[in-house]
Amino acid sequence: MSPRQPLPFYPAQGENSGAAVVVFPGGGYRVLAWDIEGTEACEWLSAAGVSCVLLKYRVPGTGPYPKSSAALQDAQRALGLVRTHASEWKIDPHRIGVLGFSAGAYLAAALGVYFDERLYAPIDDADRLSCRPDFSVLIYPGYLAQAEQNFALNPAIKPTEKTPPTFLMQTEDDPVCVENAVVYFMALKEAKVPAELHVYAQGGHAYGLRPSGLPAASWPQRAEDWLRAIGVLPAE
Repeated sequence: MSPRQPLPFYPAQGENSGAAVVVFPGGGYRVLAWDIEGTEACEWLSAAGVSCVLLKYRVPGTGPYPKSSAALQDAQRALGLVRTHASEWKIDPHRIGVLGFSAGAYLAAALGVYFDERLYAPIDDADRLSCRPDFSVLIYPGYLAQAEQNFALNPAIKPTEKTPPTFLMQTEDDPVCVENAVVYFMALKEAKVPAELHVYAQGGHAYGLRPSGLPAASWPQRAEDWLRAIGVLPAE
């Protein structure tokens, strides 16, 4: 993302909850799954009364932090920019979260750890605002568990007590490995971060919000339930 690139904004439809989400599509840091893990997610959230921003973070030739800091720089910048526009966009600056899929979920987890200091030289007032998400939704994350180390937690992404409340979802048959969600959930528990984990038997990977007839496809409803439970969305 260029420092001054405009962010695609999806205003809340119907009754505005005041909450906002920055969406990070997946794509293995090679491409961005712009529709299935981007625009369609924003349309869902917008219909639920949540304003949305879709981040075009830098790919290809980058990679998961710390291999490259480019995508995380873009994520930090995006959170600051959204908070800058909070009044104009009718957003509560204390209810801005992130939703990431696959590589984008790793990016969301990284932002939940690396928010105290920008990884780039400040550009304007947006970079003086916090880039900490108020909540995180991680859907079939990658890169969080090290398969070659008996699925130990990636040491670059160690949550602390300041890491935001987190919702995780993955399926047991995901070729990216369900341990990514499970291991990170346990690390969140150790850090005393409120977290909710949903593991389903079938579903694979990279399905976004598209219906499959499988229980895993209900994750958007479970995520909405969780957002109500933590006070981001109003109770029904």
